[in-house]
Amino acid sequence: MKTLGPLMLWGLGVGYVISGMYFGWNLGLAEGGTLGLAIATFFIIIMYLTFTFSYTELACAIPKAGGAFDYADRALGKKLGFLAGMAQNVEFIFAPPAIAAAIGAYFNIFFPQIDTLYIAILAYLLFTGLNILGVRAAAIFELVITVLAVLELLIFAGVCLPHMKVENLTLNALPNGFQGAFAAIPFAIWFFLAIEGVANVAEEAKNPQRSILIGFGSAIFTLVVLCLLTFVSAVGVDGWESIVYPPGSTEASDSPLPLALAKIVGDSHLLYHLLITVGLFGLVASFHGIILAAGRSTFEFGRVGYIPKSLGKVHPKTLTPANALVVNMLIGIVALLTGKTGEIITIACFGALTLYIVSMFSFFALRKNEPDLDRPFKVPLYPFFPACALIIASLALVAMTIYNLKLALIYGLIMLAAYLWFLFTEKKN
Repeated sequence: MKTLGPLMLWGLGVGYVISGMYFGWNLGLAEGGTLGLAIATFFIIIMYLTFTFSYTELACAIPKAGGAFDYADRALGKKLGFLAGMAQNVEFIFAPPAIAAAIGAYFNIFFPQIDTLYIAILAYLLFTGLNILGVRAAAIFELVITVLAVLELLIFAGVCLPHMKVENLTLNALPNGFQGAFAAIPFAIWFFLAIEGVANVAEEAKNPQRSILIGFGSAIFTLVVLCLLTFVSAVGVDGWESIVYPPGSTEASDSPLPLALAKIVGDSHLLYHLLITVGLFGLVASFHGIILAAGRSTFEFGRVGYIPKSLGKVHPKTLTPANALVVNMLIGIVALLTGKTGEIITIACFGALTLYIVSMFSFFALRKNEPDLDRPFKVPLYPFFPACALIIASLALVAMTIYNLKLALIYGLIMLAAYLWFLFTEKKN
């Protein structure tokens, strides 16, 4: 049954991404400093704006749960369709463990006696269960906590901006030279990672052509504004190093906003505790939302037989992709046990950039080969928007590979193993 309207889709779109405002992006400051991360973020914002409008055309023309997989399969054939779908799975399966680690870090501020890992695993169990219960219940929950998380970021900016000093934005602004901007790319992407997940619930949207356009458009606008506010207000309080490294520590923090706020009000003030409490809602919004999108992405892969078909079956009572959700959870917990948040984020970003590149090739192929396809929404400034998204995503992928060779190899091995499985099962079928 189609249950999701524009407001619900806005909630999902912002919710998928909003955790990126609360943590993760600050790790890019250690790589590039304020200026290096700012340069990377500037180009990534352009990429996401042009990509989102281009992807909206695809989502409105082909409203299916597989998202990028369905578009590439139709436009470029099964092999590239598989590549897009597998990249999407990597993005959506590896993003949640990074967020789960941050949930543990934020929660640990209140209850330092509880191991962050236990909290993270409990979060996986709870929210996988909620997604199994049903998409409408999950979407309503997502909307409520997303609104709270947006309000909290606005409160954070309202408290910090009066204390912001421009000179703090210039402190050690480029510690590793301009090459630091390239190293900071994955963490700039983290600000917006998974916005395209809205397309994966297109089959459950009322009037998907209208709803996805409004939901996507309003979500990306909201996220750009929040990104700029959060970046400037957090760094402007006391320089970038104070929101990367806790006092007396050389280990990067998974909770940068509390570090910034503590510089202003201390760690016992009501506002400080409010930020942590509602900040958890922001992390939960993304964690829960990406689990929702990942379940549908894996489900679609199983439904067409590209992975075991048992993952393409729905629960007989709740009609949700329970098998896919459980398998995704188990893989995520294994990644979580590594304890390497920055590396997990980077692998998720490799998947995302691959997805964006193949999706834009799909876009051009469909425009050429199916000019009469019903397109209720058409991207503005064609072909500039999709070409811009394709070029920036390609350059970002090359830069990430150069600066993360080991992780690029791990990602490549994951994709190669999956592709060999695909070839084997395709011949078998």
